Amino acid sequence: MNARRSPADPAWQENRWEAFVERVRSRPDVPFDEQWSRFREIYAKRRDEDGAAPAWRPTPAEAARSNAGRLMAEVGVAEWRELHAWSAREREAFWRKGIEGLGVAFALPPSRILDPSRGVEEPRWLPGARMNCAEGCFHSHAARPAVISGREGSRELKVVSRGELDAMAAAVASGLRERGFVEGDAIALYMPMTIECVAAYLGIVRAGCCAVSIADSFSVAELRRRLEIGRARGIFTVDRFVRAGRTIDLHDKVRDAGAPRAVVIAASGGGGPVELRPDDLRWDELLRTGGRGAPSMGDPERMTNVLFSSGTTGTPKAIPWTHLTPIKCAVDGRFHQDIRAGDVVAWPTNIGWMMGPWLIYASLINGAAMALYEGLPSGEGFARFIEEAGVTVLGVVPSLVRAWRTDGATEAADWSHIRVFSSTGEPSNREDYLWLMSRTGYRAPVIEYCGGTEIGGGYLTGSVVQPASPAAFTTPALGMDVVILDDAGRPVGEGGTGECFLVPPSIGLSQTLLNGEHHEVYYAGCPRGPGNETLRRHGDHVVRLHRGFYRARGRVDDTMNLGGIKVSSLELEQVIDAHEAVCESAAVAAQPEGEGAEMLVVYVVPRGDSDPATLSRELNERIARVLNPLFKIHDLVLTGHLPRTASHKLMRRELRAQYARRSLSPRGPGQRTDRH
Repeated sequence: MNARRSPADPAWQENRWEAFVERVRSRPDVPFDEQWSRFREIYAKRRDEDGAAPAWRPTPAEAARSNAGRLMAEVGVAEWRELHAWSAREREAFWRKGIEGLGVAFALPPSRILDPSRGVEEPRWLPGARMNCAEGCFHSHAARPAVISGREGSRELKVVSRGELDAMAAAVASGLRERGFVEGDAIALYMPMTIECVAAYLGIVRAGCCAVSIADSFSVAELRRRLEIGRARGIFTVDRFVRAGRTIDLHDKVRDAGAPRAVVIAASGGGGPVELRPDDLRWDELLRTGGRGAPSMGDPERMTNVLFSSGTTGTPKAIPWTHLTPIKCAVDGRFHQDIRAGDVVAWPTNIGWMMGPWLIYASLINGAAMALYEGLPSGEGFARFIEEAGVTVLGVVPSLVRAWRTDGATEAADWSHIRVFSSTGEPSNREDYLWLMSRTGYRAPVIEYCGGTEIGGGYLTGSVVQPASPAAFTTPALGMDVVILDDAGRPVGEGGTGECFLVPPSIGLSQTLLNGEHHEVYYAGCPRGPGNETLRRHGDHVVRLHRGFYRARGRVDDTMNLGGIKVSSLELEQVIDAHEAVCESAAVAAQPEGEGAEMLVVYVVPRGDSDPATLSRELNERIARVLNPLFKIHDLVLTGHLPRTASHKLMRRELRAQYARRSLSPRGPGQRTDRH
């Protein structure tokens, strides 16, 4: 007999929500405002100890046929927590299972999976093996799609098969050899994420060279700096491309940066062919000189890719990937995003950011196709492309979800075939992510995915065999573990907040930096874990919720101290963004006199015209009511846009620097308008 059938009973809440979802599915015209209101109403009496409120739960059949469900059956565990505990305890056994499941090909098999003799900072994975990670992208049927591409302003879809992509990559590799490039040479990629970009990337790796990934948004100076750090001997680029109706001449930037000899792809920017430098080569010429030589095989620890951190000041960290890193990408995609053979995976990104190479490996090694869109992903054209390309796994960033919701870009698109969303890049918002799940009638969960370039994937994420709550994580990634410590270095309990540290080793974790001292960056000064284990720094602030849920609170350096109370920028921004006059916001801490107590400065992109004094008063009232009456806005700045990196991360550090430069303005603090 169950005596707890009341609004405070979690089972009652979850059943009521699922009944409401059935109503929404039968009546798609139910406004989202009503759905959000019902979600909050149903879960209004949910206690912290009952865990985050789920908006999606897998059926037993769905869980059993997932990749993770099949792994659980193989290992002989009944619950996800048991699976993760096994994977963190028996790391060699877990990674063996992952490698076998992916069908990783070896020219010479390893003597074992993990040799820990060098310690957890520098373990040796797959000792004795000879391999090339690019080969794993083509082990499934050659006729299956590898890439489905579309472009802004066109309804045409182009499909490239796995066999065709394999031939292109092989021709790139042979062409590079014919042109004098040798194993170990660094070759840059500075172009949009297109079919040719994917073929060039895989061709570089196939040839035994190292791709230097540079985002196409970088200026001439930033391009030059990354070419120098990466020691690039060549570069792949496009002559020009169109984004949001604007033509960007990339080859001009390559020339102005003094880049090494370039392979130039004729893109869709219109106009005649650009004039090449004497040593430059057109893409078609490179492919004609190539053949199909054997891929370069060697030690798994050889560098395949140099990626750069997305920091906004100082020299970017140059982080090498090896032939091991794609295994981490593909294993995460297999067991967390549940990417399966025959899926179509879209994730708006760029080859200059880790999600570009991640998308290549996580899709192709798992037998799925990539869906690539040339153009802005925030408009109706992209939403229609997702429908017409048959995307089943869609990756997002929170700012993109907010733009879709605000502008109504997805209203005319049918996204019912999407079965998994995944989100990365920055902490997400519960209301926005419930809205995202509503786009599929709550049939697709959002798998939160927090990680980094130096991890090769995620360390905190979710799975399709666990309930999904908007903007919440449900598990550390398989094959690794985390420890959350408070300021005193003690593990936090449920409900506690602290800095999240990784417990190495794991395939994918970097072991060197090209331009830095790896130990100093990731290990020096780290506290020991509760079992005296070595911990690795990553720098994220995380809340450990009850019942195995987690919530991200942004970077540790985005935490501020207001009146002796610590609060994250994200917590403040979520409250501010809920105001009807606010499109988006950024909360930063400032010391107006250059020293002393931190003060709260809020940058706001308003919806329409707003009176700064009125908005500041209303936001202060809202912050006092929802968070703490001691938190006061020192200065409100209205602005036309917030600075973001090319990977859509909010640049709070840049806003802090801006405010420091202008804090001595004769106008002084108060409410300002900065329309830039």
